Amino acid sequence: MQRTESQWPMYVSLKKIEKQVGRWISESWELDQVLPATQPAPAGAKMVVLELHKDERGSYRINLDMDNAMLYVVCDELEDGTWVPAAISADQNVAAGCLEGDTPVLHMPMPQAVACWMEAFITRHGEVEICAHRRKHVNRRKNEGPSSNHNHGQVN
Repeated sequence: MQRTESQWPMYVSLKKIEKQVGRWISESWELDQVLPATQPAPAGAKMVVLELHKDERGSYRINLDMDNAMLYVVCDELEDGTWVPAAISADQNVAAGCLEGDTPVLHMPMPQAVACWMEAFITRHGEVEICAHRRKHVNRRKNEGPSSNHNHGQVN
């Protein structure tokens, strides 16, 4: 599979790490290798595609503008506790959503080549305005909103 304007196939392999914490052995997973699929597949690696979506350009821009841009590898956890790479994303919101749903996510610094490819994608499809939307039902200046209404939810 070749890299396209919006897809970059990569081989991802994980390794299990055992650490002794006090008397107990703790197991965790970390990234072993992440390579472009143009390279030979390392032993035990799985091909996962980093796919860019036009509606996530704002999140990509925020990630690229940070001092430490990241890629997020979403994993499936098998019944025996083994983690398997399932997806890779550059959108922090995707990673956060997975973590909230107890789906394992590993992260790594974004390679410069991937950052340039993402920058080209954003340029080709146009920048999107990034703005923080204020919750319309909350007005902190007037101390109004659900947390300041102490009678909220009470029956008189």
